Amino acid sequence: MQELATLASIVAALSVGVISPGPSFVMVARVAVASSRIRALATALGMGAGGAIFGAAALLGLQSVLLAVPALYAGLRVLGGLYLCYLGFLIFRSAQRPLVAVADSGKGSSRPLGAFWLGFTTQVSNPKTAIVYASVFAAFLPASFSLGFAAALLAAVFLVESAWYALVALLFSSSGPQRAYLSYKSWVDRAAGAVMFGLGLKLVTSAAKP
Repeated sequence: MQELATLASIVAALSVGVISPGPSFVMVARVAVASSRIRALATALGMGAGGAIFGAAALLGLQSVLLAVPALYAGLRVLGGLYLCYLGFLIFRSAQRPLVAVADSGKGSSRPLGAFWLGFTTQVSNPKTAIVYASVFAAFLPASFSLGFAAALLAAVFLVESAWYALVALLFSSSGPQRAYLSYKSWVDRAAGAVMFGLGLKLVTSAAKP
């Protein structure tokens, strides 16, 4: 019962952070309106996998490592920020390009896999998320826990992340948002690209701060 209560507390605390807007939200929403529902859901699963990686790292004591080696955390912030800037640049550059619709049953089995990878890399490119996971785990984890508890916790993390971004994918891949996107594609892409670039730039500049 104690482990179950601890699990519920951690999931509740992480859920607050998961639903807050950030690079992952921007990416899933854009894939949903610009592509297909299947690709958007694959992106959501990639976000879930990235969250599970952060959870596993937190269980292994990531926070202690980053606190012990500040330069490592700064380096991760720079690399992650540069990757987000790169994604933002790609989105912004595509603003004037015509959209080629991709049906859910579209050709190319690699497309959902590519969307999954995009979601995964977007998620793990933000090392601040790793600190959130590590902080929450440090606050709620008992001194010792069973292997079953660890497995259940990582599964819960994956489900929470995937479920939230799957909801975002379903909402933004509906006909209304997609029609609006097609009508204002250039403006939406510029805005999404600028937001993504700005988040990356903020991450890079924060690396220089103590």
